[in-house]
Amino acid sequence: MALIAAAPKATFYPSSPSLYRIRRARPSSNSTLVRAISSVSLTGKVNSNAQFVSNLFINWRNKNKRCSASISCSGAAFEENYGKILLSDVTVTRRPKVYLGRKWTSVDIATGTVVLSMHVLCLFAPFTFNWPAFCVALLLYVVTGLFGITLSFHRNLAHRSFKLPKWLEYFFAYCGAQAMQGHPIDWVSTHRYHHQFCDSERDPHSPLEGFWFSHMSWFFDTKSLTEKCGTPNNVSDLEKQPFYKFIEKTYAAHPVALAGLLYALGGFPFLVWGMGVRIVWVYHITWLVNSACHVWGSQSWNTGDLSRNNWWVALLAFGEGWHNNHHAFEFSARHGLEWWQLDVTWYTIKFLQAVGLATDVKVPSESQKQRMCFIE
Repeated sequence: MALIAAAPKATFYPSSPSLYRIRRARPSSNSTLVRAISSVSLTGKVNSNAQFVSNLFINWRNKNKRCSASISCSGAAFEENYGKILLSDVTVTRRPKVYLGRKWTSVDIATGTVVLSMHVLCLFAPFTFNWPAFCVALLLYVVTGLFGITLSFHRNLAHRSFKLPKWLEYFFAYCGAQAMQGHPIDWVSTHRYHHQFCDSERDPHSPLEGFWFSHMSWFFDTKSLTEKCGTPNNVSDLEKQPFYKFIEKTYAAHPVALAGLLYALGGFPFLVWGMGVRIVWVYHITWLVNSACHVWGSQSWNTGDLSRNNWWVALLAFGEGWHNNHHAFEFSARHGLEWWQLDVTWYTIKFLQAVGLATDVKVPSESQKQRMCFIE
């Protein structure tokens, strides 16, 4: 396995990073103007570049008006400005109508009902607390959050960072289905679109559309996702496998079965803590990667998007908070590239590799790191 060298010193970015996906230093528009203007004769006699200089200045001025503090992977920028997100320099460029002013589909209504129900169930937590119920919630947090979402849905299925025996791959994916964030085909498709269109007008959940939109509001608007990305056509590798099609068709039944089992084992306290508290906890930790890790933190790599490394999200999300590292090396099974960057998901993968269950574990090479470094 390739050795992991230390990443370059983090560069802190309170504001949005570069609008352009380039790796080398790029001269500013001001520098270009200075060079062009210097081609005009000092004697007052204008040469043939005069018209070029005039057009260049107009284009430069208009570009700055359009592109200030916004990102667009296609080159076109949003023109609206709704202010900056609290304690950051990320400017919101669009406010989609999620809750009011649009027609909710049946899927949106069902999703909203489930999410709201889990939050309401949490209100009973102080009145139903007991240590067995708390331990059940903690155990299922690890099983569904670590094994299911971060290890399976994200690093194994979405990015193919490593391989597992099929029986183990399917077991971990089933754990992810119990997190109630969608079946594997749906979750993986949305995440792959996020990387394909990151922080552009086609990103399923960018903070450029507001912090709360990137955090959770996008989850209730399936029409918006379809308009941005089209129907899912980027998960043929999963759709070819009968197991994932089975989970897709029977998805709702599995959390219901788990809820019934918990109630049979421990009554209402197990239901409140094992379903409500645990599911809401995993919801918001996962969503913080989409929101907080594109707003607050530091950047070590020139990814050309808003992704940040955020240590406190990394603690809560089993290492997923090293998000700038992840966007720089999407294929990598390791997100915490520095020795001090805690990454519990990576430690789990390393253990599986040590016992011969995880193979083809991918990590970035030195040459790949050099290509992603910032140019001083």
